[in-house]
Amino acid sequence: MIFLEEIKIKIATKLGSDGLFFSYPPSSDFGDLSLACFEPAKKMNKTPVELAIFWAEEIKKDEEFNKYFVDVKPTGPYLNFFIETTYLATSVINEVKKEKNKYGRNTIGEEKGIMIEYSNGNTHKEYHVGHLRNISYGDAISRLLSANGFNAISVSYINDFGIHVAKTIWNWKNNHSYANLSEPKGFLLGKCYSEASQKLIDRPEYKLEVTKVMQEIESRQGDNYLLWKETRNWSIEYFASIYKELGVKFEHIFYENEVIDEGLTMVESMLEKEILIKSEGAVIANLEKYDLGVLPVIRSDGTALYPVADLALAVNKFSLYDLEESIYVVDVRQSLHFKQLFKVLELLGYKQRLTHLPYDFVTLPDGMMSSRTGNVITYEELKNKIRARIEAETRKKHEDWNDEAVKRVVDVLSIAIIKFEMLKVGADKIITFNIDEALKFDGYTACYLEYSYARLKSILRKESSISLLGKIDFALLSEKKEKELLMKIARYPEIIVLANSKRNPSELTKYLFELAQISNDYYHSINILKADKKIKKVRLALIRAVSQVLVNGFEILGLEALEEM
Repeated sequence: MIFLEEIKIKIATKLGSDGLFFSYPPSSDFGDLSLACFEPAKKMNKTPVELAIFWAEEIKKDEEFNKYFVDVKPTGPYLNFFIETTYLATSVINEVKKEKNKYGRNTIGEEKGIMIEYSNGNTHKEYHVGHLRNISYGDAISRLLSANGFNAISVSYINDFGIHVAKTIWNWKNNHSYANLSEPKGFLLGKCYSEASQKLIDRPEYKLEVTKVMQEIESRQGDNYLLWKETRNWSIEYFASIYKELGVKFEHIFYENEVIDEGLTMVESMLEKEILIKSEGAVIANLEKYDLGVLPVIRSDGTALYPVADLALAVNKFSLYDLEESIYVVDVRQSLHFKQLFKVLELLGYKQRLTHLPYDFVTLPDGMMSSRTGNVITYEELKNKIRARIEAETRKKHEDWNDEAVKRVVDVLSIAIIKFEMLKVGADKIITFNIDEALKFDGYTACYLEYSYARLKSILRKESSISLLGKIDFALLSEKKEKELLMKIARYPEIIVLANSKRNPSELTKYLFELAQISNDYYHSINILKADKKIKKVRLALIRAVSQVLVNGFEILGLEALEEM
């Protein structure tokens, strides 16, 4: 059983009260664990202060109970527990040593199937910083679900059939210079799209040509359709290379062109059932009686809107997988759309829980981004800028390293920086991506976390001859910072539950940053390598436990850990 959970159960059993609310004092001077007495006091017809005093007296009489605590103090309406350090160290360090990379994981989810859809990119467009927030967030949520015992099924839905495709193909055919450029063709399609969008603003008469391209693609015949198939594959291959670099895997990838016809068939059926109605030549879902307004489904010219494919996609998900919940990671601008979509699916009789996880924008220091205007930092541009900076810094710091060692740091750290910047801010907040800030080694950054981990591993390598397999005297961990570290390690499993329940990976990034800070303070203020052999041994066991928790947290965030930097 996880240590703090065990402690709380012991307290609840001793006090004969369920549903107790525990918290953690702001300083260890006030205790390691705090119990609020407000609710139980009501049931016992006492004031919270009276109950805290009464319970403290009762606990202190129990010699068996006092093996776990050195003191129990009533402080106003709270009961504060001071956990015995040797008991804490023995339990926590041995648990981490036993569980290794499984430490912190649990089975709360009972293998219930939850599908999470993210990285919903558009073929023929740029893959930019905004997409990186989506994929980093979605992947972290998927990993958190798995860590909590759910059967997390990661999928992606790619829009490969919209008017943006026709714009790109139209411009590609009219600008032969793209075919001769050396960059990946999937990347070049994005540049081609931005240029096409600008041309169409300046010369609106070109829109008729784009419309003809779109019609030919929709008919699935002709040269433009063949070029669509070829260029679509370029985008898909390019996306696959990005997923590989980011360490992201999907169980299934859905494409709009594969579900659009099924969606149109569904529309006809829903018209017959009067779930959808015709209005001024268009097809809509009138959801006003649910305070959700009107959802347009088919335009008056007969062309399909997003809900057509979205409805078919949802039905496909339910038919292919046994799902308890279906999660959509899409930006906040689509919040109303998903409320409307979920209501239509409910009217169709689907009972599965449907959840929209919105996230806010990613901006640049000089303002908002737009694919149409070309005011974006693409994935390639961002990655290359970061890699160049890291390589220069690493070569300067390690002149004796070979190219392979340098490349290892560049590869891992560049991806860690990108992901961490996207995860350290709650999804409800705007991110302003600043490369200079992201590359700092002395702040709330991936660089700081990676360097902290590498330093701990360096300490362990220097003393690799000291066996940790024999008996360790945990009573020798008597420093205040050692107990602080132990309590922080003990709280890791709770953070995994909290981050998942709040669907907020930033709870984990904040925790890891705080753990790294405490371990760095410990390293600087406590003698580890020059201590007495027995003390050194137990301190190294503590350091090993800290490093294990860091690497476990990295894995859930989708980051790889560097042992040398």
